[in-house]
Amino acid sequence: MEEERPSMLPFSTSFDPSNPLESLEKLVEFIGKNSNFLIKNKAEKDITTAVTAAIAKERLRRTEKESVIMTSKSETQPEESKEKISKKAAKKEAAKLEKLRRRQEKEEETRKTASMSVEDEDDEYSSNYGNVNLSELPDPKARKWREAVEGKEWTDVSDLVGEMVGSEVLIRGRVHTSRLFFVYLRQSGSTVQCVAKQKNMIRFLKQLSNESIVDVIGVVSLPKDPVTVATQQVEIHVRKVYCLSRSLPQLPLIVEDAARSETDMHYFKKDGTPAVRARILQDTRLNNRVLDLRTPANQAIFSLTCRFKYTFAELLVSEDFIDINTPRLIGGTSEGGCAVFSFDYKGQPACLAQSPQLHKQMAVCGDFQRVFVIGPVFRAEDSFSHRHLCEFTGVDVEMVIRKDYTELMDLVERLFLPTFTKINDMFSKELEAINKQYPFEPLKFLPKTLLLTYEEGIQMLKEAGKEVDPFGDLNADSERKLGQLIREKYNTDFYILHRFPLAVRPFYTMPCEDDPRYSKSFDVFLRGEEIISGGQRIHDPELLEKRARECGIDVKTLSTYIDSFRYGAPPHGGFGMGLERVVMLFCGLDNIRKTSLFPRDPHRLAP
Repeated sequence: MEEERPSMLPFSTSFDPSNPLESLEKLVEFIGKNSNFLIKNKAEKDITTAVTAAIAKERLRRTEKESVIMTSKSETQPEESKEKISKKAAKKEAAKLEKLRRRQEKEEETRKTASMSVEDEDDEYSSNYGNVNLSELPDPKARKWREAVEGKEWTDVSDLVGEMVGSEVLIRGRVHTSRLFFVYLRQSGSTVQCVAKQKNMIRFLKQLSNESIVDVIGVVSLPKDPVTVATQQVEIHVRKVYCLSRSLPQLPLIVEDAARSETDMHYFKKDGTPAVRARILQDTRLNNRVLDLRTPANQAIFSLTCRFKYTFAELLVSEDFIDINTPRLIGGTSEGGCAVFSFDYKGQPACLAQSPQLHKQMAVCGDFQRVFVIGPVFRAEDSFSHRHLCEFTGVDVEMVIRKDYTELMDLVERLFLPTFTKINDMFSKELEAINKQYPFEPLKFLPKTLLLTYEEGIQMLKEAGKEVDPFGDLNADSERKLGQLIREKYNTDFYILHRFPLAVRPFYTMPCEDDPRYSKSFDVFLRGEEIISGGQRIHDPELLEKRARECGIDVKTLSTYIDSFRYGAPPHGGFGMGLERVVMLFCGLDNIRKTSLFPRDPHRLAP
C-alpha cells in the first residue's frame, strides 16, 4: 500500500527570512525523505542534487569569509585580548566546521536517497511500464512496448463488460483523472477504472498528466463495489502500461470541468454552504476546441451528426436520387442576395456559393431526374444569432415534379420520419450522453406530418394576439410563438407551412396560378424554428428573367443559368437545409456552435 502523502510541508510554518539558506536546506531534506511523492524523474533528481551541492558550496564560502573577517579583527585588537579572542574564535570555528561536515554528510545521504527513489526498485517489473518515445530510435521502452502489444487484439473501452471478467485485454485511452491508486482512462466518451499494485507502477501512473495517451494491458475484473465514477462497470488490473504521448500538465481547460451540466455546476461545501463551480464560457471552449471536443456530449453530438448525414443520403439513394458535386466558386450570386463572400477570380468578379441551387437545377435540366448535394455553404450575413453561421453543411435536393409541388413535401416526410425513428431507436446511448450535459425533451412528431398553409399559420398567430404582416416573412419570434401554439394544439414539434407570399421567396420560385401573390413554396419547422426552405422552381426562361429583374438582379451574371432553360426544361423543385441546425434542434441545444465542429461566424476564423 502506498504511503500517505504529507498534508503539510514541515518548513512551511517555520520559515526564517533572516536565514533563507537554512530554510532551503530543510526543503531539500524534506524532498529527500519524501522522494517517492516529489521526485518523478532523472531531471528532477539532478536538480535536487545540484541544489544540495550549491548549498554546501555556499556554506563553505560563508565559513571562509567569516574566518577572514575574524582574522582581520584579531589583528586590530590589543595584544592582551588577542589570545583570548583567538581561542574563542578557534573553538567557534571548529564547531562550525563540524556542523558543516555533519550537514554535508546528511545532504549526501539525502542525495543518495533521491537518486535511489527515481530508479526502479522492482527491477523485475521495470520493463512493464514507462514512457515510449517512438520518434527516437532505438528506445528500449519502445521495444518493450512493441513486444507487449505484438499479436494482441485491441479492445474499445466501450466494449469492456462483465462477460469479459478474467480476460486479458489491450486498451488505449487518455488519462482522465486519478484517485489514490486508481487511474481512470477515457476513450471517446467511455471511461474505465484501472488499478495497479506494483509500487513504482503506481507512482508512474500518478505522475502522468491528464489527457496523456497510454496503452494498458491488464485483466478485466469485477470490483466489489459498483463503479460510480466511470461508464464501464468493470475495472482493469494493470499488468503493463506505457505512455505514448504526454500532455502538458497545465491545460487551458479541464475536460472533466467542460463536461459538467448546469446542475453539476452547483454543489455544497463540507460545511454545508452552497457554492458554484467556475463555468467554462463558450469562447474558451471554441478557442480550445480540441480539448472541448473530448467531452462525452460532444463526442455524441458529432456521432449523431454523422448518422443524420448518412441516413439522409441512404434514404435519398433509395428514392433513386444521385449524389452530385457542385462548384463552390461561382460568378454572380447563387440566390440573388447581397450577403455573399465576393473576391477577384483571375480578374473576374466571383463569390462563394450561397447554395448549390442554380447548379442542381441545371443538373435536372441535364436529365438527371433526381439529385442531391451534401457540402459546405457560405453566407456572409452579419448575423450573431444562436442559429446562424457563415459556413455550414448544406443538404440540398432537386427533382423533377410530375404533377404538383406537394410531391416535395411528401419526400420531406419520407426523409425525416424514418430518420427521427432510427436515431431514437439505434442511438439512445449518444442521446443519453447529450441529455446528461444538456437536458432536453424528446422530439414530438406525428405519424403523418402536419401540413398548414401560410395563411393558416398567420391566423393562429393573430388569434393568439400577435400581429403579423400577412404578406411578410416570419421573424424568429413569430416562428417560436407559432411553434408553441402548434405544439399545444397538435402535440408535434415537426410541421410544414406552405404557400408563402411570393415577395419573401427567391426569384426562381414558381408563383401560384390561382393567386400570384403566393408561391408554390414551403418551410419545414422543428421545435418552432425553420430548418428547410423549398418549393417549385420557374422553368420558363422568360418568366425567370422577369422575376430576376423584379428582384434587382443583373441578368447578365445569370446568363448560363437562364440559358439552360432555353433547351427544354422539365417542371422541377427542391429544398435545402443546414445539417448543423437540424441536429441542434433535434437535440434541443441552445446554440448552433455546439453542433459545428469548428464554427465560422462573423467574428470567428479560428481555430
